[in-house]
Amino acid sequence: MTKDWLSNTYLVAAGPGGDALLIDAGGPMDELFAKADEHDLTVTHVLLTHHHGDHVAELGEALERWPDAEVLIHAGEREHVLGATGDLEPDAELEFAGLTVRTLHTPGHTNGMLSLLIEGNVFTGDTLFKNSVGGVRAPGSTSYADLKHSVMDVLLTLPPETVIRPGHTDPTTVADELEHNRFVRIWRGLDEEGTEACTALGEPATLILLGDDYDGGHKAWVRWPDGRDDIVPGSKVERG
Repeated sequence: MTKDWLSNTYLVAAGPGGDALLIDAGGPMDELFAKADEHDLTVTHVLLTHHHGDHVAELGEALERWPDAEVLIHAGEREHVLGATGDLEPDAELEFAGLTVRTLHTPGHTNGMLSLLIEGNVFTGDTLFKNSVGGVRAPGSTSYADLKHSVMDVLLTLPPETVIRPGHTDPTTVADELEHNRFVRIWRGLDEEGTEACTALGEPATLILLGDDYDGGHKAWVRWPDGRDDIVPGSKVERG
């Protein structure tokens, strides 16, 4: 995990002495290189959840180490990543490095966001975090409705024991997020929506939830006067 961005890069393999995958490439790479050496692993594919810089910043360094590795991403985001070599087909079951990878299209944070299900682990990029969810204000984002659908109707329908390995900070499980994630609890009808007036991004809004974010700050679910819902940085919300 990077110190500045708190973004995760994962080295995934079926076992020692064979091929491996990188999930994202935000860095730092030195620990992953050391682990690859320890287990005699060769990375054959880099699978990118999405194109944002904190998830691809060290791609060049990874390719210096493994120059023959294929770099795959959703076709709609490929143009944004220098070094991408091919498309990662959404909603498919694919074989990479001796592993079966299910690619789940989970738009919202970006249109081409992919979550990757591998051996009971789902790598969720910036869609779902421990106790939080992704925002829909970053470059390439789509909508609150897309994000909610991706979380509730795709990721949290996986078996409860599935380990969620997010693009930032700590792992969690489907069961834990169904029970403890405050956004999810409201979506499930377990908790009530807030009704507090606020100013968000300089505009009047209703604060439905000031929830946690992965970095120790907050993420806000707000509703605009026209009825549209939005998820914005908590730092952009003034209460009262």
